[in-house]
Amino acid sequence: MDLDELFPGKPADPLTQLTRQDLDPLSVEELEERIRTLEGEIERVRAKIGAAVSHRASAEQLFKK
Repeated sequence: MDLDELFPGKPADPLTQLTRQDLDPLSVEELEERIRTLEGEIERVRAKIGAAVSHRASAEQLFKK
């Protein structure tokens, strides 16, 4: 039995998989939908960053000496 079968490696990062995906088989409509989806994800990440920065600033104010 192969050790790789017993102890499979860490699954590939979804972002890395996304950037390596072959875009050739996709239609223009599918590519446009992909862009819309990715733009939505970018906005979601930006909102999370904003919330984290705000939360950190609030915590720093609370514990400021």
